[in-house]
Amino acid sequence: MNHTAAPSGPLSGIRILEVSHMLAGPYCGMLLADLGAEVIKIEAPGKGDIGRQISPHFIGPHNAYFASLNRNKRSVSLDLSNEAGQQRLGELAVNSHALLTNVRPAAVRKLGLTYEALRKHNDKIVCLALTGFGLEGPFAEKPAYDYVIQALAGVMAMTGDPNGPPVKTGYSVVDNSAGIMGALGLTAKLVEGKGGQVDVSLYDTMLSQLNYLAGGYLNAGQKAQRYPGGGHPYIVPAQIFPTLDGHLALFITHDGFWADFCREIGCEAWITDTRYATMAARTANREAVIADVQAVLATGSTDSWVERLAPLGVVVAGVQSLEDALESELTRSRQMVVSVPTPHGEIRMVGNPIKLQGQPPHYGPPPLLDEDAGELEELDGQSHVSYNASGG
Repeated sequence: MNHTAAPSGPLSGIRILEVSHMLAGPYCGMLLADLGAEVIKIEAPGKGDIGRQISPHFIGPHNAYFASLNRNKRSVSLDLSNEAGQQRLGELAVNSHALLTNVRPAAVRKLGLTYEALRKHNDKIVCLALTGFGLEGPFAEKPAYDYVIQALAGVMAMTGDPNGPPVKTGYSVVDNSAGIMGALGLTAKLVEGKGGQVDVSLYDTMLSQLNYLAGGYLNAGQKAQRYPGGGHPYIVPAQIFPTLDGHLALFITHDGFWADFCREIGCEAWITDTRYATMAARTANREAVIADVQAVLATGSTDSWVERLAPLGVVVAGVQSLEDALESELTRSRQMVVSVPTPHGEIRMVGNPIKLQGQPPHYGPPPLLDEDAGELEELDGQSHVSYNASGG
């Protein structure tokens, strides 16, 4: 194993097998590995995880895409389609707390990655399947990627300019969210101390995150719609406004902040104007409010508005690029860009967002394909792991 330090953290002592590729499964496994779990990535012989080849950017043999989703893990190659591979999987399952996968349901069953298949080796193992539409049901075997789920769950239809076409979010929101949801479900079962199957679908995950928008329709028939500037359906003004040199995100949540905002921009009359004085009135008169606010904000630069409004407690920020965010003082202060040393040079990546008091994170490099195969016998020979909420 090429890690410079043994895994540490609240999940130390937890061993998880990962049979996954691309994004949702690897991200789930990486979050657990960052928290101290020993994650053994089982990859097909040859090229392994498809993610090893996706990005055009390499640091020595390490692909930047793969590295961003697979740090702190081990890698072994097993052909799970044959008897020898299945035997090895069973041997690893004996001493593992959990297995996670994001292959399609038919492959989950064919490759023996379900609780029903593995319980004969270890009846306390937790098996997580991250799939598009669930392990069962009439839609289970339909192909599903982030783009498809955004289209089906209504996300694309509510994103973008009201007069434009449907728009995909700027990043893989479904896959990342499903990875987080999978980590939560898996950890919940580990805390329970009982084995079993955890079924998390990308589609269900996305619908669950549309919570209050879905609630508006389910309880009042209100349809989700797009608003100019990405406006909030219930709060006005809460959207993106053009400025003299860029764009400003402004979110005024209650009438006190509205009054402070109005005084600062020299529009005190809006504080008592019956069309604008209350949150309900501003929502009812959305177009007039937005037009008036937009006319004022367009006269100043983004930075000048932030400098004037932020000290008042008004929620405001300039719209910046990912590149700007990664280089920002805020990101540095949160230690969210980390450098992982390898024999081929440092790999820079985004760190884990979970901060644990007294437990600084350890960031090890992503594994090379099958680099931990030599430790398989050692892993097989270790005594059966115990199961309790502390991970011991």
